[in-house]
Amino acid sequence: MKELSEGARAFGIALSDDQIRMFQAYYEMLVAWNARTNLTTIIDRRDVQTKHFLDSLACLAALEGDIVNLRLVDVGSGAGFPGLPLRIACPALRLTLVEAAGKKTAFLEAVTRQLGLSGVTVVRARAEEAGHDPAHRETYDLAVVRAVAAMPVLAELALPFVRLGGWLVAQKGDDPAAEVEAAQSAMRTLGGRLHRVLEVTVPGLDAARHLVVVEKVAPTPARYPRRPGMPAKRPLG
Repeated sequence: MKELSEGARAFGIALSDDQIRMFQAYYEMLVAWNARTNLTTIIDRRDVQTKHFLDSLACLAALEGDIVNLRLVDVGSGAGFPGLPLRIACPALRLTLVEAAGKKTAFLEAVTRQLGLSGVTVVRARAEEAGHDPAHRETYDLAVVRAVAAMPVLAELALPFVRLGGWLVAQKGDDPAAEVEAAQSAMRTLGGRLHRVLEVTVPGLDAARHLVVVEKVAPTPARYPRRPGMPAKRPLG
């Protein structure tokens, strides 16, 4: 895990030997489970360190202030990115992983048990459903989402989880300025306001990476998120 250890320092993180062992165990489980369950197309050891682990840790560049006891929700977590790497690197985070696919939630639960991670909850549900659950609606300090969907879709799926004064951090590749500008109305409808678009450099990764940071400034109207599939089928304009 040399690339991970050295790359993490670029984000101000000095990973301990125990944390490196956790990442190693996570990687080994990812490869083993991926042989029978489609978790990711990226399984090369070096690529996982850069494209999954370090890319996840890049979210830390958007955080401001103390992260102790910060409540974080990873919406559409998949194989645990970016949520689990953030939790391994920052043990004080309280993490919820929301994922609809049963095989993926089984993997997330297995990794959490194997690594002995406390303060981690795995929720098997569509984001459109969990976003209406009183146990999760507008209760989190920070929502992170790592997906290829457009910003209006990501905002509708993630902002309902965020408390007033909290934040949404959406990971994007190429400069999303035009996409973000087109999503301004949708953000306002959902109670969000663009804070900034931050370009980040991920060590060992040549591709461009950006973080779209949205502040929650008003409650999300009760009708959002709409029923499963609708945010993607008919994005808010």
